[in-house]
Amino acid sequence: MFSKIILAADGSDHSVRAAKKALELARISESPAIELLHVVSGSTSKTDVLHHGDSDSATRKRLKELEPIVNMIEAENIPVSIEMITASSNVAESIIKHVNDVHPDVLVLGSRGLSSVQTMVLGSVSHKVMKYVKAPVMMVK
Repeated sequence: MFSKIILAADGSDHSVRAAKKALELARISESPAIELLHVVSGSTSKTDVLHHGDSDSATRKRLKELEPIVNMIEAENIPVSIEMITASSNVAESIIKHVNDVHPDVLVLGSRGLSSVQTMVLGSVSHKVMKYVKAPVMMVK
């Protein structure tokens, strides 16, 4: 049913709930694989590098934040890969471009992420993704 699942996650509580739904889809599918997509805004990336000293340390910090989700997926013996992207423009556009390029069977994402200010000012990332992505989308509240 869903052999190629992309899970957009930022480590927030909503992305953990989305991971649980992605696992439910994987359990009912033959030969499923989950790609964990983590998109970092350009400004966050620069701040992380300045705070942690170098890009490798910042990457390790991001992987540590995603570790609970990765462990949850691996515990189900479902193959998981991690795709980290630094957004050149904004997070929603980067997710849309990646998903439209990869053509998954489904994209799973949380209805909200870590950036509540961006949601209030610019509109929801998940709303923009739902509007422009060319794959089935499951938005998890």
